[in-house]
Amino acid sequence: MQRHAVPWLALLMCALAQVAAANTAGVPQVRVEVSRRGNDWQATYNFDRAAPVWVFVHSGLSAENHRPWRLSSWTVETRGVRLQRRGSYDVLEAVGKMPPQVVIHFNPSPDRLQADYTPALMLTDGSVALHVAQFDCFPMESASAAAKLPSDLNNQYVPAAQVTFAFRDSAGPVLLEGRRAAVAETRESGTYAFFGNTRAIETPDMIGILDPQLPEWIQESLTRAVPALMGRYAQDLGRLRNFKPTLMVSWAGATPGVVSREGSVLRGLIVLTYRGAGVLQETEEQRQQGLWFIAHEAAHFWLGQTVAYEYARDAWITEGGADLLAIRAVAEADPSYDPRAELNREIEDCIRLTKRRGVASARDRGEQRAYYACGAVFGLVAESGSGRSFSTFVHGLIVNDHDGIVTRAEWLAALDDATRNPALAPDIARLLDKGVPDPADFLANLFTRAGISFETDASGIPRLR
Repeated sequence: MQRHAVPWLALLMCALAQVAAANTAGVPQVRVEVSRRGNDWQATYNFDRAAPVWVFVHSGLSAENHRPWRLSSWTVETRGVRLQRRGSYDVLEAVGKMPPQVVIHFNPSPDRLQADYTPALMLTDGSVALHVAQFDCFPMESASAAAKLPSDLNNQYVPAAQVTFAFRDSAGPVLLEGRRAAVAETRESGTYAFFGNTRAIETPDMIGILDPQLPEWIQESLTRAVPALMGRYAQDLGRLRNFKPTLMVSWAGATPGVVSREGSVLRGLIVLTYRGAGVLQETEEQRQQGLWFIAHEAAHFWLGQTVAYEYARDAWITEGGADLLAIRAVAEADPSYDPRAELNREIEDCIRLTKRRGVASARDRGEQRAYYACGAVFGLVAESGSGRSFSTFVHGLIVNDHDGIVTRAEWLAALDDATRNPALAPDIARLLDKGVPDPADFLANLFTRAGISFETDASGIPRLR
């Protein structure tokens, strides 16, 4: 199984947003109009200034051949403008003065990229979902300057542009950010725009686009379980106001000897691709892993996108929280799923990763698993100590939040309020900051005081009953 993680994208987009906010008066304005007429795809760029070079932010290489994917699928039609590779980026470069409008014809690219999202998800019925960010760009003073840009742009000044993306399809409305429109517009690049007539699963709480050629068991599982899962989250955590959660699932074919489920989460959107002969027949493990992935990523629509953590060291708030929310949701959706097995794994991993080292510094050690495992363990403490579901605890974090950020101090204060036991938070803070000499014994003591039912195995590790 593969799962793409692209943390640098979030850092980059945050940097771009900060630059834009700080320079609102002089930010370059770009409007990109993307259209489909039959099999003809066109992107028309309208620039508010004649910068000699426009750099495409998302210029990752193909994972298959390690080459720039855009150069083989985009063709510039405007005279005097060419698409070039400069350093780590694809750029539009003018021979002379950049015209105010540049027209590009392109073929949607289904290439899997290195550390980036697939430019186009291709469904077997001809429907296509385009990654909006592939059209994002910003100006620079020269091609040589573009060539000197660092490959990840982390913590670097970027001359940001405010880009408006507009999508239209001669065949009908475009689905974007949970809404359909004849001309779908957004300034949010971290999503996909869907072109096509694939029959959707739609409820008040979600939209599901499933490739019609998906193996039947996957179709049935997702059609049955995902609406119930999203409905549970909406009921327990509150209906989302800014977007309607969307799931897009494509089928890449029954390649012999392959078992693959690749997925990622964007703002209000989960995208999944199944491929390989190994997923043609249902197994309990594959069914539950697929549901768990969706449940974890969907939990981030609330815990991660509605409210987020303050610093990277606080990732345990959202990652561990999403783990526990997902475990509870899948257990409700699939009666054969045993949540204790996954929770005991979280406990064991938290013990392994906190012996004389704190959770907060896990990223510096390359031990990000600590955020998931220990965050879930802390959620168990909140759940049992309060006598209420963990979703109730998370709902409290959301409704009491006023700035979109849940700090460590706010989470621990919420724990005090929910459990009425002020001795629990200092112990969690100790694991966060320093770790302990004997984490197994430490957690056993913490569990006892939080009212968690467990037994200790032969190696001293607490196991849930």
